Amino acid sequence: MIKGGTGGSNTQTGLLYEAKTDLKVFLNSKEGYKVEGTRVFYHGDLVARFFKKHELYGFLKSNNIDWKQHISKKLLPDGCIYVIVNNTVFIIEVKYQQVSGSVDEKLQTCDFKRKEYIKLFSKLNYKVEYCYVLSNWFHHEQYKDVLDYVISVNCRYYFTYIPLHEFGLPVPQETPKDDVIPSYEM
Repeated sequence: MIKGGTGGSNTQTGLLYEAKTDLKVFLNSKEGYKVEGTRVFYHGDLVARFFKKHELYGFLKSNNIDWKQHISKKLLPDGCIYVIVNNTVFIIEVKYQQVSGSVDEKLQTCDFKRKEYIKLFSKLNYKVEYCYVLSNWFHHEQYKDVLDYVISVNCRYYFTYIPLHEFGLPVPQETPKDDVIPSYEM
């Protein structure tokens, strides 16, 4: 089910992320990161801007962008992080599931939403990436086709982690636990 290096938990390029945790709180808990309002700092350097839901529209307004001139209905992302070093906005949708339900079909909307966000950020000339952070529930075989579709329309998905390195954000060094054997030693 994992294609093209996407999906799966990989703590070398990302950080484990509990779907119920706010990304701002999560980043603030990591060595070297500090989030003040919508600004994300790493060791004192501004590396990103982070917006949840309606915060995104405050940012757009501050950049003289009227969203109604670009899209017909507001999109409210779980997370939207603009990474300065690569001039890219990553739209992050967190889907946490423990039983089958309506979220199953929401995964199929990524292509439309990605295109809407591209229109929304066109005036700023930002590149846009759309990705899901999925709970392990989505490892079930019944999601193979929809996850293949997500990749086929240039969207991404990850299981239970935020891929900071792939986003272009610094990955803090973590002290290895004595009882964990690195994979290269197995």
